[in-house]
Amino acid sequence: MKKTTLVILLLLAAAFAAALYLWLRPKPVAVAVVAVDRGRVTATVANTRAGTVKACRRAGLAPPLGGQLARLPVKEGDSVQAGQVLLELWNDDLRAELMLAKRDALAARSRADEACVRSDVARKEAERLTHLRERGLASEEETDRAVGDARALAAACSASRAAARVNDAKVEVQAARLERTVLRAPFAGVIAEINGELGEYITPSPIGIVTPPAVDLIDDSCLYISAPIDEVDAPAVEPGQPARITLDAFPGQSFAGVVRRVAPYVLDLEKQARTVEIEAVITERGDDRLLPGYSADVEILLDARDDVLRVPSQVIIEGRRVLVLGEDGRLHAREVQTGLANWEYTEITAGLSEGERVVLSVDREGVVDGATAVPEPGP
Repeated sequence: MKKTTLVILLLLAAAFAAALYLWLRPKPVAVAVVAVDRGRVTATVANTRAGTVKACRRAGLAPPLGGQLARLPVKEGDSVQAGQVLLELWNDDLRAELMLAKRDALAARSRADEACVRSDVARKEAERLTHLRERGLASEEETDRAVGDARALAAACSASRAAARVNDAKVEVQAARLERTVLRAPFAGVIAEINGELGEYITPSPIGIVTPPAVDLIDDSCLYISAPIDEVDAPAVEPGQPARITLDAFPGQSFAGVVRRVAPYVLDLEKQARTVEIEAVITERGDDRLLPGYSADVEILLDARDDVLRVPSQVIIEGRRVLVLGEDGRLHAREVQTGLANWEYTEITAGLSEGERVVLSVDREGVVDGATAVPEPGP
């Protein structure tokens, strides 16, 4: 009887211990996993701060003279051609002076014509008397006087021609003065901003003092992205390298591009890392309308390898370890060797095999080496 009771107590103790173990043992942690696969991995560098879409040509324009704004034939957003009038200052006085100069030039040309006609008549008379003098039919005094008069009138003709040219030059001077009151587009583009209204007085910027331009003109046919690259990454960047460009204005999209310029100097800004400015252009813009001033990010392709073993870069812990979900339901830390890497994928050269499951959610509580785990449902 005692022996039977002892057996029952032992069985009860074992059952209690088993129940207690099952109750107290850690529950499996749910983890997101991804299978090691093969594919393309690229080595890239990206800008350290947001880049900016800029126009190849952008000009803040203002007339060289101050004056009252009398004509404004364009408005913000208009497309203009090179040489098109953007604004005109009050210039009635200069137009009147130009008209006066033109009339003076016309009168000077008429006086020159008159003087030259007289010179031609005097020359012919001198030639006639010279021939008569040779035959003894004209006096020497009369002939000499005619020859002298012809020479004097020829000089007067030359002087009148020169005076006419001077008056023509005065017309050009007055036309140039008038043109200084007219602001024309130096290149084709879009009017971004106009600072001024009809009747207002426009004053050009004093030397050393920056004031808003009367017209801000942008050439939107040529745009590029300017972005800062950390000085550590800059030596690997060269013009001609392919790039991937993303803009906040077009979420979920990326644009193919190419590096067109690497600045030959380092920017040393206070309280900021030293960077090198690079410029990239979009080679395939599609139908999306880019605007100067958009923020942009540039990812430059340095190298690429196809059909290599790879994992998402976020699974790499401390640059050399991953957590693998084994067939026994436990997490196992494993050392790996890596090759090319970017923010998306890292090449695995040793330590993993294709198809093994690695943990994505490495920052989740309880995800440690040796912990029991179950994969979350999902892709």
